[in-house]
Amino acid sequence: MPAELETGQIERAYARWAPVYDLVFGSVFERGRKASVAAAERVGGRILEVGVGTGLSLPEYAWTNRITGIDLSEPMLRKAKARVDEHRLVNVEGLAVMDAQHLAFADGAFDVVVAQYVITVVPEPEATLDEFARVVKPGGEIILINHLGAEAGFRATLEAWLAPLARRLGWQPEFRWERLVAWAAHHHGVRIVERRPMPPLGHFSLIRFAKLGGFADGEGLAPAST
Repeated sequence: MPAELETGQIERAYARWAPVYDLVFGSVFERGRKASVAAAERVGGRILEVGVGTGLSLPEYAWTNRITGIDLSEPMLRKAKARVDEHRLVNVEGLAVMDAQHLAFADGAFDVVVAQYVITVVPEPEATLDEFARVVKPGGEIILINHLGAEAGFRATLEAWLAPLARRLGWQPEFRWERLVAWAAHHHGVRIVERRPMPPLGHFSLIRFAKLGGFADGEGLAPAST
């Protein structure tokens, strides 16, 4: 298993990215953001966006949903708060600096947890996913958008070669699908219901997990692809 990132390393990386994040990544990640919002709104209700960053996706949510956003980076979050004020997003219930691995919310507090481009930039991905599952209601969903590392071939070699640089920038390019599959199998309280390739060039995926114990146990869920 590759070496994990440290929290301080992540904070420093995103403090550097904050002033230019929207310009550099806004259009690149737009399709993934919109897809994750659309998936979240299929469930609706109280939505927690983990790694809300500069709040690029906040104006995309319907006013009927109640949104809470958290991020480890205070500089990024300041830009998100400015965006909420600018767009008068009264459906955003709160924005807070918080560690995704230690969520300060009650069990089952949310109908959906959305994490866009987050799970490969946390120190302990499986522990973070455990927290997502804890704060989601039975019948709710966890929705990830993320790059997943290649298993073989040129892209896998390139990702391994670039891994030290990528960690300094704040992410793990070699994070693989099998880790998510193994986590879901071990957790027993969730199941994977969808994996969908996303632009650019299918290098990213939308992944949906259903929290068992409600509607998500039965009909109406798309089967996971592998």
